[in-house]
Amino acid sequence: MTASTDAPTVSHHELASAVRALAIDGVEQAKSGHPGLPLGAADIATVLFTRFLKFDPAEPFWPDRDRFVLSAGHGSMLLYAILHLIGIEGLTIDELKRFRQLDSKTPGHPEHFMTPGIETTTGPLGQGLATSVGMALAERMLAAEFGEGISDHRTYVLASDGDLMEGVSQEAIALAGHLQLSRLIVFHDDNGISIDGPLSLADSVDQVKRFEAAGWRAERIDGHDPEAIADAIRRAQDSDRPSLIACRTTIGLGAPKKAGTSKAHGEPLGAEELAGAKASMGWTYPPFEVPEHIRRGWRVVGERGAPLRAEWTRRADALDPDRKAEFGRRLNRERPQRLGSVFAELKAKLAREPQTVATRKASEIVLEAVVPAMPELVLGSADLTPSNNTKTAGYDPIHPGSFGGRYIHYGIREHAMAAAMNGIALHGGFAPAGATFMVFTDYARPAIRIAALAGIPVVYIMTHDSIGLGEDGPTHQPVEHLAALRAMPNLTVYRPADPIETAECWELALTRLDGPSLLALSRQGLSPARRDGGPENRCATGAYELSPAEGEAVATLFASGSEVEIALAAQAQLKERGIAARVVSVPSLDLFLAQPEEARRALVGEARIKVAVEAAVRFGWDAVIGPEGHFVGMHGFGASAPAKELYRHFGITADAVAEQVLRSHNG
Repeated sequence: MTASTDAPTVSHHELASAVRALAIDGVEQAKSGHPGLPLGAADIATVLFTRFLKFDPAEPFWPDRDRFVLSAGHGSMLLYAILHLIGIEGLTIDELKRFRQLDSKTPGHPEHFMTPGIETTTGPLGQGLATSVGMALAERMLAAEFGEGISDHRTYVLASDGDLMEGVSQEAIALAGHLQLSRLIVFHDDNGISIDGPLSLADSVDQVKRFEAAGWRAERIDGHDPEAIADAIRRAQDSDRPSLIACRTTIGLGAPKKAGTSKAHGEPLGAEELAGAKASMGWTYPPFEVPEHIRRGWRVVGERGAPLRAEWTRRADALDPDRKAEFGRRLNRERPQRLGSVFAELKAKLAREPQTVATRKASEIVLEAVVPAMPELVLGSADLTPSNNTKTAGYDPIHPGSFGGRYIHYGIREHAMAAAMNGIALHGGFAPAGATFMVFTDYARPAIRIAALAGIPVVYIMTHDSIGLGEDGPTHQPVEHLAALRAMPNLTVYRPADPIETAECWELALTRLDGPSLLALSRQGLSPARRDGGPENRCATGAYELSPAEGEAVATLFASGSEVEIALAAQAQLKERGIAARVVSVPSLDLFLAQPEEARRALVGEARIKVAVEAAVRFGWDAVIGPEGHFVGMHGFGASAPAKELYRHFGITADAVAEQVLRSHNG
């Protein structure tokens, strides 16, 4: 089902000119922004919105709307102008006048969390395109589960030359082509210009052939011919593959001197060029003024979606009551009621039957218990499934053209995986979790940052989290990654020490709805640190006293993950020497540092000697142990050797921890 393809009574030229005029007025008023893309791509966007896109401004996030992603986020005034014209509530003309101003709904790049009608935060080039792959995949998965009458929409993307030059675009288009995501249609704003000048300075790729090689249907058209654009969209809608429509356009169309040059890209046109651009399209109205008949033409476009939404609502209401309730729960991101009892039962079992396993294996144990209770959980891995332990029994993979499974083989595409997970979560109906080695968060980091910025609830399963991975050596051994990831606002990093902590961290990650979570998991087996399986989630505050001192504590040992067992062994050694020490497990330094100051001080305690133990760099730990505290961990890159040998070589041992305490105590 699609929106009407009948042309509105107001001419295409008038409708597109209104978009162009508002866009360049906003950039000019802000004295900042990118006028070139709105001038060049307005024809594409106008044809799409007026003749094809299924949406309802009265309910901009209704589930079966078409998605439009402006991957070329620098051209944001194009989208703001259209959202204003179709009648999105709150996106007033005053908001357009406040483009790029503090607390406006028209920030420099589209922000999903700030502006109604924005499907995803874009700006870093390539992110929108890669995120849209997840949206298109989620649409097909939802259709496979609830039927075409409930999920029957398309994902459209406007991408720039820069989007297609970014490496993540190759990962994304290869994945979409492989999966035959035929509901994904990408418009390439093929204007041949980048910031430095002509695109030919740095690039000579034939994008049509490139996309065809990745399994897409692709063609090249005149991006200023509305009928050519409309015909190309119809052909794309009929395709059994994702489609690229390369639209040859002129950046800064109509600007007398700047059109077709890099000068139109990232700076206001200036009064003379702005006047010339408006004159070229016959626009004689004052800044931010749109004649009533053109405004009405755009509002009519917006009003067309209401009957489509009403019809969809009737179909959704006709679902079996249980299916309707399940669909609503999933779309509202409400976790299953029995999820809490699943974790409680699992923790009790792990306490009764303690196991010495790697936390990546503990994670698999958790997933085996959770998957039957949480049908929206979508798992996957960047070609490391056997190492990440992410595929549970009975979880079928997704195949090209077959979307009933819940496991995604992303291939060796960490960046596209993380971006697609954002798209799956933003689409609604699913809770994605994806895995790779911890060191490869470097490849995924831009998409992780978007998730943190936009508050997207995804879970990253990052295994092989330290030198404990052993022989693969320093290229694969993360040492600075924990600190770097903990430094990212709104990303919660967990590093559990044993199966019970792993279960608790998973519970926290799956029930968090306002941002992403990352689990850093060990390759090597770890002794159980916890034997209590009670209902309290002790990891929820980020840190807790795992093993109290016998008597007044002389030292407090703080540790995370695989180093908790080292801290416990050091505590035992110190006890034999007559020195009382306590052990504090810190599964999430982020959560602990977010606790009230009084709570943090109480847990840190009054012991004079404080030692932190972690097979990573010190950065971040001074907030707990202070600059005078002692740190047992890494001070450089790792090496290639068996894990136990590496821990001895780098001095991350119980003996080393005890020695730090003894020197301080005797000094």
